[in-house]
Amino acid sequence: MESTAVLAAQQPNCLICPSRHGHALKPPSFFTEKRHISPTSLRLQKQYPLTFCSSLQQPAPPLTCNAILSDTCSNEVTELADIDWENLGFGLLPTDYMYTMKCGRDGNFSKSELRRFGNIELSPSAGVLNYGQGLFEGLKAYRKRDGNILLFRPEENALRMRMGAERMCMPAPTVEQFVEAVKATVLANRRWIPPTGKGSLYIRPLLMGSGAVLGLAPSPEYTFLIYVSPVGNYFKEGVAPIHLVVERELHRATPGGTGGVKTIGNYAAVLKAQSAAKVKGFSDVLYLDCVHKQYLEEVSSCNIFVVKDNVISTPSIKGTILPGITRKSIIDVARSEGFQVEERLVAVEELLDADEVFCTGTAVVVSPVGSITYRDRRVTYVEGVFGVVAEQLYSVLTRLQMGLIDDKMNWTVELR
Repeated sequence: MESTAVLAAQQPNCLICPSRHGHALKPPSFFTEKRHISPTSLRLQKQYPLTFCSSLQQPAPPLTCNAILSDTCSNEVTELADIDWENLGFGLLPTDYMYTMKCGRDGNFSKSELRRFGNIELSPSAGVLNYGQGLFEGLKAYRKRDGNILLFRPEENALRMRMGAERMCMPAPTVEQFVEAVKATVLANRRWIPPTGKGSLYIRPLLMGSGAVLGLAPSPEYTFLIYVSPVGNYFKEGVAPIHLVVERELHRATPGGTGGVKTIGNYAAVLKAQSAAKVKGFSDVLYLDCVHKQYLEEVSSCNIFVVKDNVISTPSIKGTILPGITRKSIIDVARSEGFQVEERLVAVEELLDADEVFCTGTAVVVSPVGSITYRDRRVTYVEGVFGVVAEQLYSVLTRLQMGLIDDKMNWTVELR
């Protein structure tokens, strides 16, 4: 059963709708303006054309683009959304458009659409609802001082989704399809990208079994969907140190399971321990391995690093730990800054003698750990905002993400 957006079915003047509505199709200027579209985008438009309703009388603000599409006026940007940029938290703010693309039994993704942000319709027997056949990703877009937009390593998210899809017996978009879909979604919602230094646009790609299935089996249809939201700091403490408690009984992942991929079920499993920790005043939970119960794995949604005598250690990727893209980037940044980085088994006892501890993730970027409580013993690390090492790495990475320093790593993708 093919799922469709409820909003598109209800509103005849939607931006993009199925061809059954019978409207003449005409894409808005920012998708046809060649100077703003890569050769890859043009190839994908021919193979997976986006459909736009010309009957739209009052288009949403991003598509009444106030930017002058000329080489001499490239610094002008669409008028920003009217929200309080100074007090952004990490929560959903509905934006203008979302992106969808379908895949049937042939394994090929097609029928890509940008449509108004809104609810989607799914069969009650959809694979994602009954058997948890779903993956998600997270990445960010940043606004540069000149008004251009930077994406950070989107191809890494595409590759990780493909790896996870293989484990979950799902087809996945190609790297090229994934990246071009992210670009299209970000450009359509560009007025929601915070000013430089005020936050970022969080991008959430989803891959789910949307087809109807009753018996345990792969879904006959899949939907790839992207929505976005402007965000500030993930933890309520902001960039202040967070406080963790080591969980000894509940475990996030097991060997041979799905802990190493970004499947939706991994995150529901941490809610019980996380909720109990927050009731006690902790920010989050640090999990141990389930076999020996003595080696660090990760925080609920972050990787963890331990600093001792200028050596940075982090748990090695062995199937139960998510291979974080920020984790990977921090390792490379740290080595380029002259630090020794070790990926290995890290015993929980090493926390008791560490100089610094910090977490990394797309949402948090780098978050300093102020204290960790283990077996009723609380160890405190930093009195201020950051430890010296974490602050140095955070500064380099965030300045690179926002385009404030030269990208010698070739990690960013610039959109105009």
